[in-house]
Amino acid sequence: MRSASTLRATALALTALLATAACGSDDDGAGGGADAEKQVNVYGADGDMNNGLGEDFTEPGALAGMRGTVLLTDLGQDFRDRLLEIDPDLTDFNTAGETYDAVVVTALAAQVAGSNAATVFAPYVNGVTFGGEVCTDPGACLDIVAAGGNPDYDGLAGPLGFTDAGEPSQGSYAIESFTDDNQIDTEARTFQLVGDAADASSDEGPAPAAPGTTGAPLVIGSLTPQTGSLSYQGLQQLAALQLAVDDVNAAGGVLGQPVQLVTGDSGDASTDIATQTADRLLAAGVNAVVGASSSGVSLTVIDKLTGAGVMMISPASTSDELTEYPDGGLFFRTVPPDTLQARALADLIGGDGNNSVGILALNDPYGVGLAENTRAALIEDGLDEDSVVQVVYDPQAANFDAEVQQMVELNPDGILVIGFEEASKIVAGLNAQGIGPQR
Repeated sequence: MRSASTLRATALALTALLATAACGSDDDGAGGGADAEKQVNVYGADGDMNNGLGEDFTEPGALAGMRGTVLLTDLGQDFRDRLLEIDPDLTDFNTAGETYDAVVVTALAAQVAGSNAATVFAPYVNGVTFGGEVCTDPGACLDIVAAGGNPDYDGLAGPLGFTDAGEPSQGSYAIESFTDDNQIDTEARTFQLVGDAADASSDEGPAPAAPGTTGAPLVIGSLTPQTGSLSYQGLQQLAALQLAVDDVNAAGGVLGQPVQLVTGDSGDASTDIATQTADRLLAAGVNAVVGASSSGVSLTVIDKLTGAGVMMISPASTSDELTEYPDGGLFFRTVPPDTLQARALADLIGGDGNNSVGILALNDPYGVGLAENTRAALIEDGLDEDSVVQVVYDPQAANFDAEVQQMVELNPDGILVIGFEEASKIVAGLNAQGIGPQR
């Protein structure tokens, strides 16, 4: 939740801007509403910049002017084809690389530590992502460990290079846009690397176990969004989990045993599914859990899992609230914090010449955190504090008319929508008021 001071600052900024709009001269066209001649730029982030959003629109061009950032690496066709062999119905691949990497990093740490106990192998997690001998697939990395070497896994999601907090020091973001058919224009996709490799940790962890150490099997569980607002990520995550386990086992497994996989639904922050799944995974004896996707969901189960001595490694939880969370050294993620995506968003929005920005963000750790970080980045880049206004909404609300009306009265150059499946209702409302992405 935001602090009282942040709420007061946001309220004052919104009041000032609305007053300006209401008192504007006849020449500026503000007049309490959107200027009919003005095309507002609409942006999204990784929660809504996907083909699932387009499926909610039937009118051609409804999303044609919407652009945004997505946490995504250029995965390459070979990896996509291998995922399609597992699930031929896949259409989205975002978070698949991060999911695959989460399994590989966990497997390498357990083998280097010579133990399947998370409290033993967690101190080795950061160290397998930097320094040492570079490797890019599980087999090559496990060969390095077997020879007594130090692996530096550069994964599908990028070089990783975990910081002391156990998260990537750099992040790859795709700059996405929608076509006239309301689908992501993959041909126009570009990539931006944000962050600094120099921020990676220098602590390789304890001395490694003897090469070839064997032991009890590593059991990996998952909190994968099979239902709820992030279910569009579920299919590719399940495919990536299976592919990574298959690849590790084809390379000899971990501790002389095949890695075991136990999957489970995470639901979303509006349900108690994740808690029930976490209980089931603990009963199954998992050593590590890949997940959750939602930052809010991760925060609901992190104490339960890490308190039981189980490691969590998320492929999609990006809230910066998790960076310093007291997790006993058992929470990691293969995605960077929202501070890096905020930088990519600010570069995109600022690069389009927007001098005033309205931000509509769902009220959860991801939405509020990314909104606040993006606002700070835009101000750092030179925008006035009162020209970047943040409005937080309840994703479970019956409608978003009030929030859309605030944007109408604000009449900014650009609007950033940070949400999940409910974002389609917001964008439809913006279109209906003439300030949406529709071209």
